Amino acid sequence: MGEAIKQVAKNSKAFHDYFIEERYEAGIELAGTEVKSIRMGNVNLKDSFCIIKDGELSVLSMHISPYEKGNIFNKDPRRPRRLLMHKREIMRLFGRIKQDGYSLIPLSVYFKGPRVKLEIGLAKGKKLYDKRESAAKRDAKREMDRVMKTRNR
Repeated sequence: MGEAIKQVAKNSKAFHDYFIEERYEAGIELAGTEVKSIRMGNVNLKDSFCIIKDGELSVLSMHISPYEKGNIFNKDPRRPRRLLMHKREIMRLFGRIKQDGYSLIPLSVYFKGPRVKLEIGLAKGKKLYDKRESAAKRDAKREMDRVMKTRNR
């Protein structure tokens, strides 16, 4: 059986602002104190994004709070962090981003066994009317569930 997966953080704003087309799993290069901080749940994915530069994939503006019990080894909370994927996958994503107006958005951070993994999504931005439409669908579903619940009593 596979390793245990423990989700630490989720980027719920990403699902509001983007259509997620595909999902990928990437390893993330971290310092020891950053891993300890993530274990305590001190990570924020809001407004973070990924870029591909010189054939390397990096995540920017992902905030990992400094580890309280840490010392001089604490790193800058918003520093760019390298993501680990196969070269072929990175080049394929690079082609998609350049042509079709897609973005790479971090969706969640989780532990897979002892390793920290980042789920990234190939995403296309939503327009304002798309956001309104998905909010209306969500409200309609909520209303239907409420009616069904009261009828079944």
